[in-house]
Amino acid sequence: MTVATTATTPLSFEIKSANLALVALMLKSTDLALLGSEFKLRFGDIPDFFDQDALVIDLTPLQSSDTAVSPIDITALIALLRQYRLQPMSIRGGNESQMAAGQAAGLIAVPDAYLNANAAKNKAAKKSDVTVKEIQTATPVSTKESHTLAVNSADSQLSAMIIDKPLRSGQQVYARGRDLVVMAMVNAGAEVIADGHIHVYAPLRGKAMAGARGNTDARIFALSMEAELLSIAGVYRTSEHKLPTNVFGKPTQIRLMTSANGDKLILDPLSS
Repeated sequence: MTVATTATTPLSFEIKSANLALVALMLKSTDLALLGSEFKLRFGDIPDFFDQDALVIDLTPLQSSDTAVSPIDITALIALLRQYRLQPMSIRGGNESQMAAGQAAGLIAVPDAYLNANAAKNKAAKKSDVTVKEIQTATPVSTKESHTLAVNSADSQLSAMIIDKPLRSGQQVYARGRDLVVMAMVNAGAEVIADGHIHVYAPLRGKAMAGARGNTDARIFALSMEAELLSIAGVYRTSEHKLPTNVFGKPTQIRLMTSANGDKLILDPLSS
């Protein structure tokens, strides 16, 4: 005899699947002192770059290096990341002892196949509810590429931030999730930062950092290019490398060229 039971719906809770935006830290060294100094170099001047972003610690890059079996002070690593408003949630890609240390510190072990499958799905769809941003530390090169951020996300729909007053030395403007348009001079010592493009309709003499969260398609435009530092998606060019005469003091666009041999900034003069 079959007995029918009545299904009941809880009144106090409901459980559903959810999508969570994640930042992935691609750890290439177990030297936390080095990591701390490079984080300070990259993010020290932008204290609100991250906004309590959930993070997965990815140890995959370590497995192909001499540090594959090196111990990691996961507790100290978590504390360091929280100083920069990152919230480590999970760990992946480590060896048995590294994964055990991560779980002992309260992190969730995430199967590589799960995240890789989501990444493939996102790429095919060109759109996704799951965003995985990667923070990678890199060896400095001539362009001072101290860090590269690779972002796989849809562009923000926020309108551009517009600044119509000159920026003095020591001033900083950050257009989070949008383009930045500056209608007046950016003096030496001032900083303009945007997750999207940067347009300066005046002399650009300070620092300009476009694609701050990893948008490699971001560009920098200026009516008079005299910048002391240029950066797109973490790839830098400083005043140590003088601007070519065909762009210095002239209308210019800066774009990022990526290749198997490395990334570099391209400076293109704009015809009037």
